[in-house]
Amino acid sequence: MKKSLLYIGLVVLVLNAGCNKDKEFLNVPPTDVLQDEQLWNDEGLILSVLADLYDRYPDRQTDYNNSPIPSMVTQTIDNWAEFARFDEAFASENGQYWRHGASQYDYVFPGMMVKDRGEITYWDYAYIRELNTFIAKCATSVKLKQDVKDRFVAEARYLRAVVYFEEVKRLGGVPLILEPLQYDYKGDPAYLQHARAKESDIYDFVLSEMDTVRKYVPSSPISKTRVTVGLALATKTRAALYAASIAKYGATTPEVSLPGGEVGIPAAKANAYYAIALKTAQELINSGSYSLYKKNSDNLTQNFISLFIDKGANPEVIFAKDYKLQSGRVQGWTLWSQPRSNAEEQQGGRLNPSLNLVQSFELLDNTFAPLPINAPGGGYRYYSDPQDLFANRDPRLAATVILPGSSFKDKPVDIWAGYIRNNGSIVTGDNFGAKGKLEPNGPDVQVVGYDGPVNNLEFSAQSGFIVRKYMDPTVGSGRIGTQSEVWWIRYRYAEVLLNAAEAAFELGQADVAAGYINQVRERAGFTIPLTPGDITFGRIVHERKVELAFEGHEFWDMKRWRLAHKVWNGESVPLTTNTGDPEAISTRVFALWPYKVYDPGGPNNGKYIFKQVLPGAVTSAHKFRMGNYYSSIGDDIRSNNPKIVKNPNQ
Repeated sequence: MKKSLLYIGLVVLVLNAGCNKDKEFLNVPPTDVLQDEQLWNDEGLILSVLADLYDRYPDRQTDYNNSPIPSMVTQTIDNWAEFARFDEAFASENGQYWRHGASQYDYVFPGMMVKDRGEITYWDYAYIRELNTFIAKCATSVKLKQDVKDRFVAEARYLRAVVYFEEVKRLGGVPLILEPLQYDYKGDPAYLQHARAKESDIYDFVLSEMDTVRKYVPSSPISKTRVTVGLALATKTRAALYAASIAKYGATTPEVSLPGGEVGIPAAKANAYYAIALKTAQELINSGSYSLYKKNSDNLTQNFISLFIDKGANPEVIFAKDYKLQSGRVQGWTLWSQPRSNAEEQQGGRLNPSLNLVQSFELLDNTFAPLPINAPGGGYRYYSDPQDLFANRDPRLAATVILPGSSFKDKPVDIWAGYIRNNGSIVTGDNFGAKGKLEPNGPDVQVVGYDGPVNNLEFSAQSGFIVRKYMDPTVGSGRIGTQSEVWWIRYRYAEVLLNAAEAAFELGQADVAAGYINQVRERAGFTIPLTPGDITFGRIVHERKVELAFEGHEFWDMKRWRLAHKVWNGESVPLTTNTGDPEAISTRVFALWPYKVYDPGGPNNGKYIFKQVLPGAVTSAHKFRMGNYYSSIGDDIRSNNPKIVKNPNQ
């Protein structure tokens, strides 16, 4: 017993001695958590944190939780269905048909994450807080070289400005918080509650941040995935153009505003914003850092195709989200929409460009005209090759859309809806490559293409077309286990030229606008330049529509121009024949189906005719309500912060 007590006493003495020697005995640094002094003084660790912040860049086409394959829930451009939101495309997948039967959309649209056929509005103050923390902590580093520290902070400031830009596009003015807020756990959170800033204040903040960011980031255009001077300028000109057009065209919708300025920008500010947009775009243009992609100038269609998949010294790309097969960071754009006739998996055919979009591509003589599917005196036109229907059209059409009779991955696509007899009767099938009889006692022959179209058959080309832009021609890109490393371009030089053209036009400088817009059109294949007298608002709208199709611009353009409620007005009208009219109603997705002629011994036997079709899933006309110009702010957010006022018309 005495020995036990003696032993215990010795232990206590030893412990007491240890504690006296080092009073921090129990304050052992954790081995699985980095301390501030470790993280913020290590360039490699800081860069890894910054890379994670970059990876959360708010792309509209990012799909966080709606991937058709559960194991592939990742940040990619897999959210192909968002391009079928209105009239740009048809979503050929059973789970997406609701888009073509929804006459109205919830006010939470548009947001970032797909959920229950609606979108959660973008209100990401957790991300903003992390960016604010990064900016504050990185600035305290004592071991980083000053230029390295300045660059890191500038990059985080750029990302923070982009978050605010994306929020103001959806919500109008939001609370502008520029420091990492801390709750003191004293029970009263009022000091954390911030009111919404004016919409113009958020845009002004974005513009000002770009001026600061550009001072500390590289001027070289070599980097396409990190912030550069070129990216800061490209972002500034886009943001200024948005603010300008909201100020100008918002005057036509006074009901889309709030008395405190949280929604709506005074019309008097329009010209100043347009001037900033033009001056900034011109600075980027005159820098010579970027140029239009012209590596395949002898083949204009292939040149435009290559622009989006060529990652080798591409002079047009300013900023992109990259993917690498070796790293496992891949995207499934090609997997989801590859032609089923030559698919590498039983996947594909999902995104079908609309006839509405296809007919928007003008003729090479600068004129607008519907596709000539009917003869002048009535009846069908007959074509020996289905591609002849699209002859003398803007070469960007065939680079944006896989057309009937064209090829993908050096294999012909098989888009045709059936046979048409000389009496007008149709012989077709209800599956890919279905067979049937052309004569009562004749042999079974293929009577529909292996890509469709078949009405209500998902993955078939129900619009008569398949998307081409961003499709990867490499082997394996259509396989679930491989997929594609084609990047997603967020900013490119052609948009900057179109931004400059629009701003110049709005400032009354039609000659300047013509110069910029003609550069884009000349690269596309137009040989007759537009004159200053040709430049109209309709021309501006049209050029952006065809140049930037499937790049995530159409919806935002229609909102900022206050055209959305006019074009998507809920009326079930025929497909417009006035393709150059920016206000032409376009509320339903139309299709164009090719048929082979069966008329043995007749002059047109074996030729093709085309029929305009309304796909069966298109059951309602899209109606964009005034309340859709700005997403709603959730009741939970407004309940937690009474200073947040509700958006109008909701």
